[in-house]
Amino acid sequence: MLKFFNTLSRQQEEFQPLEEGKVRMYICGPTVWNFAHIGNFRTFVFGDILRRYLKFKGYQVTHVFNLTDIDDRIIKEAAARNISIDEFTAPYIQYFWEDFDALGNERPEVTPRATHHIPEMIAIIEKLLENGHAYESDGSIYYRIAAFPEYGKLSRIKFEGNIAGGSERVDTDKYEKEDARDFALWKLVGEGEEPGWDAPFGRGRPGWHIECSAMSMRYLGETFDIHAGGQDLQFPHHENEIAQSEGATGKLFSKYWIHSEFLKIDDVTMSKSKGNFFTFRDLWEQGYSALAIRYLLLSVPTRKQLNFTFEGLKGAESTVERLRNFRQLVKEAKVSDGTDANVAAAVSKALADFESSMDDDFNTAAALAAIHDLVREINTVLAGPGLKSEDREAVLNAIGKFDSVLGIFGPEDSESLDAEIEALVEERQAARRDRNFARSDEIRDLLAEKGIVLEDTKDGVRWKRK
Repeated sequence: MLKFFNTLSRQQEEFQPLEEGKVRMYICGPTVWNFAHIGNFRTFVFGDILRRYLKFKGYQVTHVFNLTDIDDRIIKEAAARNISIDEFTAPYIQYFWEDFDALGNERPEVTPRATHHIPEMIAIIEKLLENGHAYESDGSIYYRIAAFPEYGKLSRIKFEGNIAGGSERVDTDKYEKEDARDFALWKLVGEGEEPGWDAPFGRGRPGWHIECSAMSMRYLGETFDIHAGGQDLQFPHHENEIAQSEGATGKLFSKYWIHSEFLKIDDVTMSKSKGNFFTFRDLWEQGYSALAIRYLLLSVPTRKQLNFTFEGLKGAESTVERLRNFRQLVKEAKVSDGTDANVAAAVSKALADFESSMDDDFNTAAALAAIHDLVREINTVLAGPGLKSEDREAVLNAIGKFDSVLGIFGPEDSESLDAEIEALVEERQAARRDRNFARSDEIRDLLAEKGIVLEDTKDGVRWKRK
């Protein structure tokens, strides 16, 4: 039974989708004005695990993941380079998907871009103007927070008097507003100023918050199951999404809200504004594998802060190498017919522990512990009496199930020796049988240059990649 913490209710709840067997969820994606850093990717990797685990539980998932390709930073940077916002964002969109894929994430079903959904934003704003939840001031349109008594129900922030700002992305006093808490839905664009779009209430461009309301409801309906994102988005972004969406429809916006905690470096929150961040490419260029980075990002449950250190990343590198070597060892082990009751029980327990851990608020740390417990037990069997044929299949099947959710073992096709390397391994074995140790050592060195390490075991020669 899947239970997780719902930010909206501030308690752990049993998950009950709005439609049996189906899940509709929206996760806030990146603003494509620069490379995403690994703090961003912690949230995106969790979103991938959330998606994968819902599928593991048998749900049909519709996952919407937006790209914000217009905001003040993008406009400023594009203007500075004298190019259009599309020209500015195009390479960053490409880089993002390259990094996203490299980290082993599954592509969501729908990946909308804000600039492609301006008509939907305009339609929501028109409804808000009609029902009094929005108003015009000096050509811009603002959301009237006083018209939404439930404002603050997600973040539980107590509003005493007027609160201006609160975030680098909150419009404050640049325009005239009734209340400093009110936020921009549509910003006036001056004559000849770009980018801008025509609307019944005047030429302008959208505020940040209206974008996600428009894209989520466009593909998931006015009410959907899950809305997730980083903790930093809880206020004001998600709070404002609720206000404008429910203000327009009069219906519940999202039933469940999940927020991923911050990633820190040396106990300081990672952010571009502080300059203390690493991108995926920074780490990859230093020689760390995508699997190790992914493992580290998911090693701590999403609602707990993760402190990034290079020592921890090096540990993750060693761990994923051991996991991959373990899978290869199981595949290549010599087996006898039948099954061993103790091994079968160990596999069954690991699968049960894994699922119960994930059912408990997506406790990835406990889920990983279940995997490592099984690895230790099976390694003991391999070093002793050896595996039975049915048990080997059961272990490999369990690994497949674990990896369908966590994605930490990596693709198996990369583990297949190509014909050239197979021939070299066979030639080395023949050289050893002929006691031609010089040739044997020469081949070992040649394989090492190709990143292949040979290990002599009681079952014969094993290989692994460096």
